Amino acid sequence: MTSLALAPVLALQGRRVRRTAPRLPEAPGPRRGTEGAGSPLRLLLAGDSAAAGVGAASQDEALSGRLVAELAPVFRVSWELVARSGATTAATLRHLARRPRAEFDVAVLSLGVNDLTARRPLARWLEDADALARLLRERFAVRRLLFSGLPPVHLFPVFPQPLRWYLGATARRYDRALARWAAAQPDCEHVPLTFETSAGLLAPDGMHPGPRLYELWSAELAHRIRAARIARPDPASGGAA
Repeated sequence: MTSLALAPVLALQGRRVRRTAPRLPEAPGPRRGTEGAGSPLRLLLAGDSAAAGVGAASQDEALSGRLVAELAPVFRVSWELVARSGATTAATLRHLARRPRAEFDVAVLSLGVNDLTARRPLARWLEDADALARLLRERFAVRRLLFSGLPPVHLFPVFPQPLRWYLGATARRYDRALARWAAAQPDCEHVPLTFETSAGLLAPDGMHPGPRLYELWSAELAHRIRAARIARPDPASGGAA
């Protein structure tokens, strides 16, 4: 009832933020490559502006570069980044469905905020996530899927009140549902994205990660990937992952 009563204010504030918020570019740099030594690991990163590195000066400082750097001492990482600003889960699903078949061991997904701001119903969004997981398994042979949680939108200074309160509460609800859905999947893992804005972790636009947050986020993802022990044996060495 409260959000319904505030609907005109929320709509007005949302339009104002879209009109006045700084628009940062996606990080420049390579979106595929091979780096490191050790057991082969094929890594796919997909999703939205955060996956695309908005808020970082280059891909080296963004999610892809930081994550590959974390994994390279242990694995020979063959990686690819498929991400764009504004991407929803359904749009990412459609885009990946048009790409040639390939094989990856791990997929890291950064999605949800654009679904939230586009008012995608929670049940439909979970259906999109489920369809995306199926596609990654069947078309790309992914064996482990890491779904990054929704960020703490209630802390994003770019959003005025009460819009910040409303989006934050909705993001927490979506994130809890995503965690429950992932827990019921044998090959999926929900990776919470929690931080304090007082630590100066956000980009100047007040909503995207800055380089330090990309570093922390990547370290947690790398920890989960190493713990999963899903890399393939190196044929050259005959060793196990």
